[in-house]
Amino acid sequence: MEMILLALFYVFTPLLILYLTHRYRTAHKIGAVIIAYIVGLLLGNIGLIPSPGPVLNEIMLTQPGISLVEVQVMQEQDLLGSKDVTAFRVYKLRDLLMTITILLAIPLMLFSTNIKQWRQMAGKTLVSLIVGLVAVIVVIVAGFYIFKDAGTKDMWKVAGMLVGVYTGGTPNLASIKMALDVDPEIYILTHTYDLVIGVFYLAFLISIGQRFFLRFLPGFPIIKEEISMAVGNKEPFFRPLYKDKLIPLLKAFGIAILIFGVAVGISELVPQNAVMAVVILSITTLGILVSLIPAVNRIDKTFDAGMYLILIFSIVVASMADIRNFAGITPGLFGYVTFAVFGSLFIHMLLSKIFKVDADTTMITSTAFICSPAFVPVVAGAIGNRQIVVSGMTIGIIGYAIGNYLGVTLAYLLR
Repeated sequence: MEMILLALFYVFTPLLILYLTHRYRTAHKIGAVIIAYIVGLLLGNIGLIPSPGPVLNEIMLTQPGISLVEVQVMQEQDLLGSKDVTAFRVYKLRDLLMTITILLAIPLMLFSTNIKQWRQMAGKTLVSLIVGLVAVIVVIVAGFYIFKDAGTKDMWKVAGMLVGVYTGGTPNLASIKMALDVDPEIYILTHTYDLVIGVFYLAFLISIGQRFFLRFLPGFPIIKEEISMAVGNKEPFFRPLYKDKLIPLLKAFGIAILIFGVAVGISELVPQNAVMAVVILSITTLGILVSLIPAVNRIDKTFDAGMYLILIFSIVVASMADIRNFAGITPGLFGYVTFAVFGSLFIHMLLSKIFKVDADTTMITSTAFICSPAFVPVVAGAIGNRQIVVSGMTIGIIGYAIGNYLGVTLAYLLR
């Protein structure tokens, strides 16, 4: 029963958020994505949701494919408590919601993409990708020499994992952990600090990030189309439920589900550590191809429907940021992860200034690298720019592809 109530909370709270942003000017100025993150942070830290104990936490990080049945067997063996089993159920629910919402949101948001406009900014996207990679590598190498004697052993391995995760994503982090034979405790701490710092990084981008970067970088060169559900307008926020909008939207959802199914089917043909990268690549490619069909491209409110799913995703992700993870911090490793995230963002901004890359493209490139492609639609929706979704997804996919190579290579060079 508790799981059902929690699932309903995640799914229907965005409706309340959209109503508030439509009805009240203050909420409108704050933005739906930011409110969703605040709600998620509150939910995850007021004690209503049980957190996994240290034993279960280590098991989930080192054995991501573990099932509920296996956890229940461990409970019967007195290795885990009943709270751990409940916490694991919550974890699986969150993981399911995150997977479904983001993988359906991506094609829905791409259906309305104007590919002709994307061609106009492809050059800047490539420049931003290159300077973003340079920023990540430079900062992580510098951080290695700053923090290598700060009390964490095998910091060269940590450097390799950070390059992997901050050019690709969590699958790269896990792959490099295996390739370099990283100590499980160091891997768990690095992964935990990455999650915690990532929440603050993302909060900065979706709140004041755009205003901050526009002080130093040029604005986006293409006129942005307003995202009605995400940022509000004079139409009723429930307009997509009207019959003239609902039936075409249901067709769009059907196509998105079909794309999701095809992508999952394709992923069955590749090794386990490449599944997420292949799924993201397949969904993005198919979403772009379908957007070239005029009948689909003209369906109104598909981006807004995708943004609704992004709000669910945002609440779920934010609710996973447990401030209790700050207990027992390893200062050197925590400092290194923090330096890698915000230092690379700063260097990226400086290089973007030199090469005249606009603020939105810089932000979405950094998001694709630091947070992975899954978070590209979150930031695109928060800053009200649907045209950068394709750029961000493309950069993120390239990051997935090269992350393992860069991470392992750099680790051995620093060794």
